[in-house]
Amino acid sequence: MTYQLYIGDRTFSSWSLRGWLMFEKFNLPYDAHLVGLYAGTYRDELAHLKPAKTVPAAQTPEGYVLTDSLAIAETLVERHPEVALYPSDPAARALARSITAEMHGGFGNLRGECPMFLAHIWEGFAPSGGVLDDLERIETLWALARERHGQDGPWLFGEYSLADVFYAPVAMRITAYDLPVGSQAKDYVSAHLSDPAFLKWRRDAMEERHTPWPYPMDLSKRPWPSDAG
Repeated sequence: MTYQLYIGDRTFSSWSLRGWLMFEKFNLPYDAHLVGLYAGTYRDELAHLKPAKTVPAAQTPEGYVLTDSLAIAETLVERHPEVALYPSDPAARALARSITAEMHGGFGNLRGECPMFLAHIWEGFAPSGGVLDDLERIETLWALARERHGQDGPWLFGEYSLADVFYAPVAMRITAYDLPVGSQAKDYVSAHLSDPAFLKWRRDAMEERHTPWPYPMDLSKRPWPSDAG
């Protein structure tokens, strides 16, 4: 019962990271296939998965095609009720689903101005008012989840859930652009940065080569936290 998961360049593809974490963190069987998101070959490589045209895309063992990260997540919840993809407590589950959906559909300023990448930290990046507004809302959601349901672990709801999957690339953006957040948010970001699954993803990402660099910036840079020292 092995799923087929199609992902793009690990260094830049935030949605691919989400798709991969759903399988990796919850020990669901999968084979990963890397497609050329930035090389421009991905459409041909996804052609057999109609109507897929973006990553991540997944195929169930029966051959059903899933073309969106939230669709993949909800299908896994449906197919694997024995796996704690969301919290079991009804109130926590409702909040987790709500903030996951908000991440999936929102925060366009943060996404647009701060593309995810994992190579280094930019120094001197000046976030716009829209990015700061997105960060304020994200911190509010994180704090609410932690206050109500997150006392028993480092994650939003104590134990790792799909909510953490969907906010993992936000943690990477906060890191890469050195974005201003409070101490509680920094602790949560640190949990992602030290997570063994993410460290595995980043090791593979650092083997990738990109010429030209997709998101050039006229800024200084310093090492990614795990590369420093």
